[in-house]
Amino acid sequence: VWREQMSTEKSCLIINRTAPYGSSHARDALDVALTSGVFEMPLTLLFSGDGVWQLRKEQQPDTIEQKSFAANLCVLPMYDIDRILVCSDAMAQRGLSLDELVLPAESVDAERIRTEIQQHDLVLTF
Repeated sequence: VWREQMSTEKSCLIINRTAPYGSSHARDALDVALTSGVFEMPLTLLFSGDGVWQLRKEQQPDTIEQKSFAANLCVLPMYDIDRILVCSDAMAQRGLSLDELVLPAESVDAERIRTEIQQHDLVLTF
């Protein structure tokens, strides 16, 4: 019975809504994503609100004596985590374009976000 339960794949959506610096939320979300990747759990990352700043290429964390969070995100493909979504409204509100992101991402609207939330077995928000 235990083996049957373990073989049932559950999908996970991690919603990143916080800026990359100022709290541990972004790093916690990344830790969960990487752990899920190790166990080959189907995973989608969604960046919305201030979370879109996590993906910005040109971060300057040294001015606040931090290490670049964007550099940490570059390991995601090594864990076969390549389903990355960004909220189109959040991007527009912050004047960001897909060209400015450290990883390829798909821009999605609010309706698509609702659909993604409904289609995943587990939804975690950071």
